[in-house]
Amino acid sequence: MDDSGRQVFEESPVRANRENVYLRLQSVTIFVRDLDRSVEFYVDTLGFPLVFDGRNRPSRGFAVVAPPDGTANLVLSAPEPSSETYKLIGRNTQITFITEDLLAKFREWRRRGVVFLVAPRLRRLKHRVVVQAGQAGDARASGGAAPIWGGAFARFKDPDGNSFGLVSFDEVTREVEAQRRAVAEKEEAERRVAQELEIAKQVHARFFPQSRPSLQSLEFAGCCIPARHVGGDYYDYLHFGPQRIGLVIGDVSGKGIAAALLMANLQANLRSQCAISIDQPLHLLHSVNQLFCENTAEAAFATLFFAEYDDESRRLRYINCGHLPPLLLHADESLEKLGATATVMGAFREWECELAECQLCPGDTLLLYTDGVTESFSPLGEEFGEERLRETLRRNREQCCEAVVSSILEEVQKFSPHEQHDDITLIVAKCIAGTL
Repeated sequence: MDDSGRQVFEESPVRANRENVYLRLQSVTIFVRDLDRSVEFYVDTLGFPLVFDGRNRPSRGFAVVAPPDGTANLVLSAPEPSSETYKLIGRNTQITFITEDLLAKFREWRRRGVVFLVAPRLRRLKHRVVVQAGQAGDARASGGAAPIWGGAFARFKDPDGNSFGLVSFDEVTREVEAQRRAVAEKEEAERRVAQELEIAKQVHARFFPQSRPSLQSLEFAGCCIPARHVGGDYYDYLHFGPQRIGLVIGDVSGKGIAAALLMANLQANLRSQCAISIDQPLHLLHSVNQLFCENTAEAAFATLFFAEYDDESRRLRYINCGHLPPLLLHADESLEKLGATATVMGAFREWECELAECQLCPGDTLLLYTDGVTESFSPLGEEFGEERLRETLRRNREQCCEAVVSSILEEVQKFSPHEQHDDITLIVAKCIAGTL
């Protein structure tokens, strides 16, 4: 309140910083005698949508209709016959509807029984064009008329005699057509993008293993859930013969389509070099790093964990190229981390790596994962982290590999229920009793 007792509304600090505060015309009231008859006319005859039907309200009823392409509403109200507003029924409403093709709308509505008070008329405004003496070799002054604006007009009435204007303008027609073309082009572009993304998603899914080789002493399963249609995470099973298999998991820098293309490049390099250097893991990854450097931008790199498992000896030889250390949970509940033996791939042409190995025993469980697992955030901003991952692995170690993968995914998604921000990829391998 101010000193005089009047209420003072303080300006909102948010609104004070805004320009062009939202404002639009909400509604215009049309007074009618019979609401049911008027609703039928505006909805069934004119084709206006019924926005709100309040004819059954305990107090004075009303209904709201709207032109199909308009932003304003018409409130149809039936006043009491003894009221002053009742006298406003049947007047010139001063309301004008605009259409891009008046003649077509006139024919359509007249076929439906609309009464037109004034048939369509064409009006044009012209201005004089004066040619100065001496121009184009003509020494005479001349004048001409050129249209700069044109439109057509008509007038119709509703069952109560309320009259309305119906107009179309040359400029409006051109603008409407331009807007329609722009909307159509935008929708077509969005459709093409959606179609291309769906194709990319299908192609991306084919990058991952479509089958699993069968081993006597090792069971394994994996999955990848991209944060977008496609992503930069990668996992693979490489066939090295009847008793040897390669397990690979990687994470390419970046996200989305760009990362997926780099991932495809890395996968192609790795698979092509496997045929050449199947028995030489160090030489294999040296070649892959060289090709990755040559075929990608300087800022591109990838973390990669490559492991070769021998089914007969249960020996796992591996090279960890800057990837998160896989977790090896032994049967006796002890945990081993398979740390880095090289730096990331694709960042350096002069690149060295070392081969490490470990022995797997029946009951051991190996977990390979990407940072989309441990770096998932709760609504409070807390990371899922390695410790929760370890506990989840321990709780579910007795399950089959597919079930362990599903349990980890369920725990992560429960912990981080909002939109996924990074690709999530897992491989779970379990050593089982087999022939040595």
